[in-house]
Amino acid sequence: MKELAIGAKIENLTKVIEFLNKELGSISCDEKIKAKIDIAVDEIFSNIANYAYNADGGSVTVKFNKLDGKKEIEIIFIDEGEPYNPLKKEDPNVKLSLEDRKVGGLGIFIAKKSMDEVLYEYKDNKNILTLRKKF
Repeated sequence: MKELAIGAKIENLTKVIEFLNKELGSISCDEKIKAKIDIAVDEIFSNIANYAYNADGGSVTVKFNKLDGKKEIEIIFIDEGEPYNPLKKEDPNVKLSLEDRKVGGLGIFIAKKSMDEVLYEYKDNKNILTLRKKF
């Protein structure tokens, strides 16, 4: 398992994407799959950077793992910010007009639709969000 520990700041998003794309390239991941992963990672990391910590900020660890014997990867985000399970948030009704929709909530929805599986747990004072995708 490879990992990157980095400040939970929006300006670090590019470094996170580069780290993951390097790992995805090493396993010959299809470009369409890589694009879906990049979108989900962008949404998740942006939420952590913008909402997990107060003004003092914090850090996030991003782990990359190719599951043994499978054409499947997992990306794990670990932060010590405010406990928050984004999977409990109700999916937005995307059939409503823009005027009738509530603001926000599309990021985790997009991540869930882009990935095969999204899991959350709060353990040892840490938010742990796992994205899984077959490639």
